[in-house]
Amino acid sequence: MIVDDHEVVRRGIAEVVDRADGMRVVAEASSVAEALQRAALVHPRVVLVDLALPDGTGIDLMHALRRSLPETRSIVLTSFDEEDAMDAALEAGAAAFLLKTVRGTDISDAIRAVAAGRMLLDERSVTRHRSGHPDLTRTLTPSELRVVDLIGDGLSNRQIAERLGVVEKTVKNHITSILAKLSLQRRTQVAALVASRRHSGWRGDA
Repeated sequence: MIVDDHEVVRRGIAEVVDRADGMRVVAEASSVAEALQRAALVHPRVVLVDLALPDGTGIDLMHALRRSLPETRSIVLTSFDEEDAMDAALEAGAAAFLLKTVRGTDISDAIRAVAAGRMLLDERSVTRHRSGHPDLTRTLTPSELRVVDLIGDGLSNRQIAERLGVVEKTVKNHITSILAKLSLQRRTQVAALVASRRHSGWRGDA
């Protein structure tokens, strides 16, 4: 589903999606209210969201979708190249943050990646975000690196615990330590950091 208050933008994105193999546009919306109404009917797998909407923001929409359709994943497609906007989008559950200057093929590639459970960031946002955080490999233990990597894969604490064969409390303890060591405040910031590192070929379990 494409959510943008500019019809020309929606049509352009829809054309890109419709040309791509294995995906189709199931709905379009120009406001938060319209998007919530249509999403409830079609249950989109991925939603492309503009941050500036006439009756609210894309952040508002993603928070609402997270509650009503937790399986739906969101991609922010915006003109705003601001770190605060990226952080707010990630906190709201966005799986990708792209600028409208990206190529059409980048949009279709991002949709495929997000539908497959990955997280992506626009390269300029990645560069800026990466510069503000320490090197993961310098401060984290092997177990913590594995937890970080699984967070980047989109797994919940319970799923990480099952994957590692530990209790969920152990995972929570690891995350507390990870946040402290990396001077981060939220789990979503860890996911964003992993996405930026993977652009340069990093894997925590490597």
